[in-house]
Amino acid sequence: MNSVLTQKEVLFFRMQLALLMIVIAAAVRVAPHPWNFTPIGAMALFSGAIIRDRRIAFLFPLLALFAGDVFIGFHKLMLIVYGSFLLSVLIGRLLQQRRSVPRLAGATFLGSLQFFLITNFAMWWLYNSFPKTAAGLVACYLNGLPLFWNTLAGDAVYVAFLFLGYALAEKLFPALRESAPVISMVPSDGKKR
Repeated sequence: MNSVLTQKEVLFFRMQLALLMIVIAAAVRVAPHPWNFTPIGAMALFSGAIIRDRRIAFLFPLLALFAGDVFIGFHKLMLIVYGSFLLSVLIGRLLQQRRSVPRLAGATFLGSLQFFLITNFAMWWLYNSFPKTAAGLVACYLNGLPLFWNTLAGDAVYVAFLFLGYALAEKLFPALRESAPVISMVPSDGKKR
């Protein structure tokens, strides 16, 4: 019996593991947690970085986010939050070819920052909590800073869990590893030896 998996089978198992991890992250989101200390930003980065099929990378975590909102509740900023979430998936796509600790850290910070900037701007714009002036916008951002630190901390913790968990699964189950790149037997100068 041939125990070697085809590249298509490897990709299938890798995607199944990634989708399972996203479902678990989405379930953790509905558990009690400090304000903004959730896995949604990490879930978006992870999906963008790991899932090759662009449609699934964007759609599946969005559906997981929506499923969580069914339990948590809907709100006026939902579409803005979802748009920011999709932007984090796009940031994760930049990690597909090369994932390293500095790149993950940079993507995590960028994802948290854009979420903070976009959602706080929307809060200022759509609610009457702050005056519609430059000073009101600054006040809105200043009031949101504690939530930014929670967002960044939550994203960092859950990025570590998701990416390290995935790397550990690859190490423990060789069938999940991507195949090694093909090495040419012809030297770079093009001459056969």
